[in-house]
Amino acid sequence: MTLAVLSLRAQRDLASAVRWIAKDNQTAARGLRDAIAVAAERIGAHPHIGVVRLDLADEPMRFLSLAGYPYVVVYNADLSPPLILRVLHGARDLPSVLRTP
Repeated sequence: MTLAVLSLRAQRDLASAVRWIAKDNQTAARGLRDAIAVAAERIGAHPHIGVVRLDLADEPMRFLSLAGYPYVVVYNADLSPPLILRVLHGARDLPSVLRTP
């Protein structure tokens, strides 16, 4: 099975979120890490599962919400394997964050 790969930036996003959540809830922090692993499997198997959001990024970028968590996975569906670029909290100002290099 092909897995989507996390970019260094996405790895940092995830590590930061896990550290933040773990301060209050270790179980939820592990759950987020597991949810990202499941998302990487799903994206790898079905790269076009996420939605295109032209208001946020041009294709081939796609967005996948994590079930049970307020996080969004931003990834490039055209690469093989797909590349997860960011793991972002949905309450963030996504247009601003995605414009930041």
